[in-house]
Parts: sequence; C-alpha cells; structure tokens
Amino acid sequence: MSEKVRSMFASIAGRYDVTNSVLSLGIHHIWRNKAVRLSGAKAGDRVLDCATGTGDLAITFKKKVGDSGYVMGTDFCQEMIDPAPAKAAKKGLVIDFEVADAMNLPYPDNSFDISSISFGIRNVDDPLVCLKEMARVVKPGGRVVVLEFGQPKGIMSWPYRFYSKYIIPFIGGILTGNRDAYQYLPETSAAFPAGEHFLDLMKRSNSYSSQQFYKLNGGIAYIYVGVVN
Repeated sequence: MSEKVRSMFASIAGRYDVTNSVLSLGIHHIWRNKAVRLSGAKAGDRVLDCATGTGDLAITFKKKVGDSGYVMGTDFCQEMIDPAPAKAAKKGLVIDFEVADAMNLPYPDNSFDISSISFGIRNVDDPLVCLKEMARVVKPGGRVVVLEFGQPKGIMSWPYRFYSKYIIPFIGGILTGNRDAYQYLPETSAAFPAGEHFLDLMKRSNSYSSQQFYKLNGGIAYIYVGVVN
C-alpha cells in the first residue's frame, strides 16, 4: 500500500465512523448486513475481514458466526484499526484485530471459511493480487466477499455524480478537516471497475470456480461473491 493512501486514512480515522454515517445516511450498515448474508456465513465459521477499518464488517460477521466462530479483522493503517477492539468489546464480542496488508496476508493457505473486504479493494495497489491473496487463505469451496462502490446508471447517474463531486468533499471536509481525502475517495470509486468489469478481474485471478455480483441502490454499490477453487 502506498504511504500516501495510508497517511490519508490515518488523518481521517478519528472521524471516519461519524462521517460515513452522515454521508451514507446509515445505508452502509444495511449493505454490510447483506454482504454477510450473501457470504453464507454460519455459526462456527472462521472469517478474515481485510481493510476492516474501525471494524464494522468484522463485528457484523462475529454476530453471525457466534462464540463458536472466529473473526480476524486486519487493516494496513494502524490509526484506522485502533478503535476497533473497543467497539467489539462494547458489544460483548471477541474479535482479533491486527495490522496486515491485504496484498500480502500473513496467514497460511486454507485458514478461513470466508474472507471479505468492504470499501477497500479500490485502494490497494493491485486489486488482482488482493483477490488472489484473499482466495489463498480461504478453504476450497469457501467464499470471498467484496463490497465496493460502483457507478449508477440511468436516472440515478447525474444526482449521484453531483453528490460525489460536490457534496461528499464539502461535508467530508467539514467533519474531518481533510477535504482532499473526500475528493480522492469518490474519484477512485468512479474510476474503479464495477459490475461485469469487476467479475472479469475475479476471473483473471484464476482463483474462483464461480463469481457473481449483486447491485445495491441502483449501482451505487455492489457485492461480489466468489467461490474459491
């Protein structure tokens, strides 16, 4: 991961949760719940959540897999992951968190039933490498789940572009003091492959026996699910 991206996330970490909730009107929580449902996670499963940030998706997975399951949340930015253990503990959940790069995961092959990443794969240096690594650590037949922004088409297209270009940087700048970060994030979303284009990337990794996507809110975001070879 580039130092520039790591520094950007470190600078907004303290206000990341509240800013996300304001900018998405809380919808990102609904998206994460759906990602967990589509993962097929069940009691006793072992889950690795990459780019976990402040731990929201890891927490949602832990609620699903229960006391008999295991969840590890990783992030390449220490400042982002710092609040996560306390958030989990406040909910009475036992989750391990540690700093790790999603392109170079420090775990053996076939260690988990599911690996996931939400709103993070577009920020890695090489998404193809990330997809291979996330599949490597998952058992054959397990699932890799990616939740990421897309580019809505049709009637949603213009208002979303306006919101992304002007409103997100304005509000994000006020809440975090870093307007540049909230210009960068929508720009990377607009440039990142979505829908069938992302499935093509998954196919190129040669790591999945099948892959499919689910469109959220007209294409504002997508959930991708790949079954590991």
